Amino acid sequence: MKITVDEAKCCGAGQCVLLAPEVFDQREEDGIVVLLDAEPVEERHAAVREAASMCPAAAIRLGDTA
Repeated sequence: MKITVDEAKCCGAGQCVLLAPEVFDQREEDGIVVLLDAEPVEERHAAVREAASMCPAAAIRLGDTA
């Protein structure tokens, strides 16, 4: 799994951080998403998929690793 985030779309809701704190964080100053791990281990994939589906701004994209 390869994760990308669109910071311009992010509204700072923080759902991703709550669901997958090992993969996502937020900037202190404005709450915008910070990607900590663009290719997480398989054990985190379910949480990352849920985080992407819960993102109100659709700022998280998931893809396959090459």
